[in-house]
Amino acid sequence: MVVAGQMPEPVGQKPEAMLLRILPVQERFPVQGVDGKDEAPELDGDVFVLRPGDLLVYATPCMAALMEGAAQAMEALAAPGADNPAWQYAAARHALYTQGKKVEILVGYEPSFRFFGEWWKQLFGETEGKDGKALFPASVEFTADLHSMGQYIQQGERLMLETVVRFARSRGSVTIPHDPDNVDGLNFLAGKDLSFVAEQAMRGTLLAHVDGGVPNLVVTAPARDAQSVGWLIYFFEYACGLSGYLLEINPFDQPGVEAYKKNMFALLGKPGYEDLRQTLLGKLEK
Repeated sequence: MVVAGQMPEPVGQKPEAMLLRILPVQERFPVQGVDGKDEAPELDGDVFVLRPGDLLVYATPCMAALMEGAAQAMEALAAPGADNPAWQYAAARHALYTQGKKVEILVGYEPSFRFFGEWWKQLFGETEGKDGKALFPASVEFTADLHSMGQYIQQGERLMLETVVRFARSRGSVTIPHDPDNVDGLNFLAGKDLSFVAEQAMRGTLLAHVDGGVPNLVVTAPARDAQSVGWLIYFFEYACGLSGYLLEINPFDQPGVEAYKKNMFALLGKPGYEDLRQTLLGKLEK
């Protein structure tokens, strides 16, 4: 199955940087200010609040393009229904989950896309992993990880699906040269662009995995740039919220992460955790 998001063409980047000021929602925690006199921030879950003047963040033109892409995705995906790519993706992965799939692997073919996969795993893991439900989110970078994970994906237990993120256009062009001696036997590729080779690697892998019983969902972005990444961030966040509701869980909390934090604080001797510390030490001594 292919889920093709209709993303706009990238816009030209503005040459000037923007200056953004992070303002507080409320004054709850002391935050180290620019003068260094205040205390360091405490955390409430994953959130801490800043006061006026505490922190300045400089946003490059790439950040402006990323936010532009997210804003365009919000507009493009606003209409609910079967024609909405985010709805299609959420419905497809949920259907596969109800049919017995347990793992979803996000696949990228760009080394620079690796850390998007790390963000994606946190998004889906913390949003959906509750009440004994949800697909386990994993990620791979192909073609590098084909040498480590390709065998299992091809012939291991049939418990997974793959979501492939592909970029329609390359950021540059590299032509493979002709070797007069044909030492590596690859002269059949001479004159071809490296992006063409990468695309055929993606297609060949996708077809092999589908033939091996692994459903593939494909999300296509126009180019590997900040605007497309902004579009993808909004797309996956929206789809993730929809998926949470399909699972009948609250997609906007993460109570499970507090368990290890409380244990860690207790074992480190944080005030207020004395009773829990004794309980944990007793368990560790058994």
